[in-house]
Amino acid sequence: MTALATKTADPVDNGVNVDALLGVRAILPDTPEIAQFQWRTKVYWVNGTHSRSSVDTFYGFGKHQQHKTSFTYDSDHPLAFAAQDNGATPVEYVLVALGGCLTAGIASIAQQRNIRLHSVQATIEAAHDLHGILGADPDVRNGFSGVRVSYQINADATPEEIKALVAQSQKRSAVFDMLANPTDVTVDVC
Repeated sequence: MTALATKTADPVDNGVNVDALLGVRAILPDTPEIAQFQWRTKVYWVNGTHSRSSVDTFYGFGKHQQHKTSFTYDSDHPLAFAAQDNGATPVEYVLVALGGCLTAGIASIAQQRNIRLHSVQATIEAAHDLHGILGADPDVRNGFSGVRVSYQINADATPEEIKALVAQSQKRSAVFDMLANPTDVTVDVC
């Protein structure tokens, strides 16, 4: 973790519209229904372990919303798993989601605290024992046994201020919360 100990006199712009975020937070007590979101993706099987997901709509702020473009993601398993390696594995997407959520939080909180960021890099690693997912040992869970996030941050802030940014980002991260706490998942077949 690298930090520059001098504060900047120029207005900080890390690319986050904190005023808009705080504006939404301010109106939530009077309109709690706008905080109810539903995120969506459609996933289509391509072949073998290869699938393609699309993300283009969600529900939030009291109405159906559309992203400015449709996003597509291919997922597959690597050649070492006797697959075709046509995309990142689903578990790697979980790590991407965690890193994206935490890093967005760091940028938002730094903006709110008037801390200029110069660079932020996260390395995220997950331990995963395949005995579980392959059914070789029923006592081993299918998912991760642990996840480690390591940041290198260069900012106009003290090391303590940078640690506080990371801690607050972790506290407010939806993806961190989903990984750290059980989430009810319902699966049905139509």
